[in-house]
Amino acid sequence: MSSESGYDLRSLKMPYLSGLPLRLFVSLLEGPFGRLVISNLFSTVGVTKFRKLLIEDPPTFKPIHVVNNPAEPDTTIPFDHLPMKSITTPGFHFDSIHDYAQSYRQGKTTPLEIAQRVLEAIEDSNSSNPPLRAIIAYKTKDILDQAKRSQQRFEQNSPQSILDGVPIAVKDEIDMIPYPTTGGTAFLGKNPVSQDSTVVSRLRQAGALLIGKANMHEIGINVTGLNPHHGCTRNPYALEHYTGGSSSGSAAAVAAGLCPVAIGADGGGSIRIPASFCGLVGLKSTFGRVSEYGALDLDWSVAHIGPIAASTTDAAIVWRVIAGPDPSDPDTLFQPAPDLQGWDNIDLNGLYIAVFWPWFNHSTSDMLTHCRKMLAHFTNLGASLIEVDIPDLDACRVAHLITISSEMAQAMDATHAQHGKEHGLDVRTNLRLARAFSSQDYIKAQRVRTRMMAHFKHALRTADMIITPATGVPAPPIKPGALPHGDSDLSLLLEIMRYSQPANLTGLPAIAFPVGYNDEGLPIGMQAIGRPWQEATLLRMAVCAEQALERRKPVWHYDILKG
Repeated sequence: MSSESGYDLRSLKMPYLSGLPLRLFVSLLEGPFGRLVISNLFSTVGVTKFRKLLIEDPPTFKPIHVVNNPAEPDTTIPFDHLPMKSITTPGFHFDSIHDYAQSYRQGKTTPLEIAQRVLEAIEDSNSSNPPLRAIIAYKTKDILDQAKRSQQRFEQNSPQSILDGVPIAVKDEIDMIPYPTTGGTAFLGKNPVSQDSTVVSRLRQAGALLIGKANMHEIGINVTGLNPHHGCTRNPYALEHYTGGSSSGSAAAVAAGLCPVAIGADGGGSIRIPASFCGLVGLKSTFGRVSEYGALDLDWSVAHIGPIAASTTDAAIVWRVIAGPDPSDPDTLFQPAPDLQGWDNIDLNGLYIAVFWPWFNHSTSDMLTHCRKMLAHFTNLGASLIEVDIPDLDACRVAHLITISSEMAQAMDATHAQHGKEHGLDVRTNLRLARAFSSQDYIKAQRVRTRMMAHFKHALRTADMIITPATGVPAPPIKPGALPHGDSDLSLLLEIMRYSQPANLTGLPAIAFPVGYNDEGLPIGMQAIGRPWQEATLLRMAVCAEQALERRKPVWHYDILKG
């Protein structure tokens, strides 16, 4: 790793804990001597150093990027303007939205037949050894009823949109009738919700076949995907490796072929990390682009809902359906109209890519090999590279840690006294550390947010995007001691999240897309961070990457369309 000035992120070495040692550690943390342990941990992870920083910037509590002429709220989704054909890519072909749409329109199959096959695949995936555990809640009658209504629309030659009858899974922190919303816990969501979230409502308007709730890391506070209550989600490319999280089930469902797209949520990489680990496309929009109405209030100043898809085309379609102003979420009312113009243009002449090389190079050799190769592909298509310096990335890391964990601890305060010890051991660890942050820590973190927004604005002044690997490492193995109750590996989490946190803290859009596979067959992902509201430009990069990558079939995959 380069030691150039301006780059201050470091890999940290902290003990790995699982089983009895982890139980003892959590008991110690929650006991009378916990403060002594926390003080030592805060020193190791950089919180103590952060507290000594002099930050004079005013605080920014939400990273809203205001435009001069924001779009008016409109309940009409422009279904006629959605991409009407798939882009051909080399290698293994995942069934796409257009494949489903074409099969329905040509009478090769019906939504009801697809619903039955999806149900059979979910049941098989959850009864296998080991189980996939991508979908943790599904209701047969509801799915079949949706399929029957979709089939009737096709029989009447009046499908709602290109999405009509296409299976889509939804992460279990987003409200969807007739399911409860558990947030991955053992105690939330005892009753079904009474109203759909805005995102689900828009998918219903498009006629999507909503196949159930996808697994997630408990309350989204970790990025491996191991959930002790609902089971550890398996990576369809390598069953003994993590999917990434917290949108673990969403990514696994897509990679395994249960659906071409799933809805995830991203507070610190939770769409992009599992997309990268599972060889998929994951889009985190600009803050406030996609409504959070009907999602659990877990991390409101860094939260984003978005698609995880097998192809860029499918990500673009679903993004365009769910994006846009929503009066129920005031944070969405500052945006320009969502626009896909130019999203599939692979001529990159005139496009400028910024690279902060010390940051880019701070990953494993297999990540670097494939990311550098794809970067060369982009320049061959006409893109120009610009070297930039992005200061204060370590302060950004700690500011994001303080922000997201403080907000999650506050969100769980109402249930803490009664249900706090029902959380998994890693969640109890993280929430205990979060409750040791002070109000001054939180305010300073928001001051750092202001500074980082300025740094990234400066870096993007002459560039269209900043390119990095999506994660510092490929999908790590599930260690034997981690099951069934979880583990704590803070060193690994820092490696996984190295590139994801700034886009959440600054509210900038970011996309992860596959660029290769390592010698073990594990997917390698790349990330592009863009200017505010420029999601179409990020999708464009993913399209270009698809043209140069021969996709591989996951080890665990269902061919739903073929039956």
